[in-house]
Amino acid sequence: MHKLFFIFIFLFFANVSQIFAQSEETLSIKTSAVCEMCKSKIEKEMSFAKGVKSAVLDVESKALTVVFKKDKTDAQKLRQIVANIGYDADDVKANEKKYKKLPACCQKGGM
Repeated sequence: MHKLFFIFIFLFFANVSQIFAQSEETLSIKTSAVCEMCKSKIEKEMSFAKGVKSAVLDVESKALTVVFKKDKTDAQKLRQIVANIGYDADDVKANEKKYKKLPACCQKGGM
């Protein structure tokens, strides 16, 4: 009886963890970021975005990797957030006003 109970508990938690894993998605966004200051700004702003679990920018490749909850946001909303920070995000162009407010070092690869 105890053995059957533990098997049931194990299967229950295995299914629950699988459900949570399925609700997350990883997205790679090509940005116009050019320096460590860009990295810091984008990662900080993305950490406040609804549904974002993590955001890491590789400056060399200009790729932003975002892990997010699919039921809270979607890829297009995340691209728009990056654009509203002042950076291009795949095919979404940077918000021009925000771009012009970026430090000079961050404007090298932009508009």
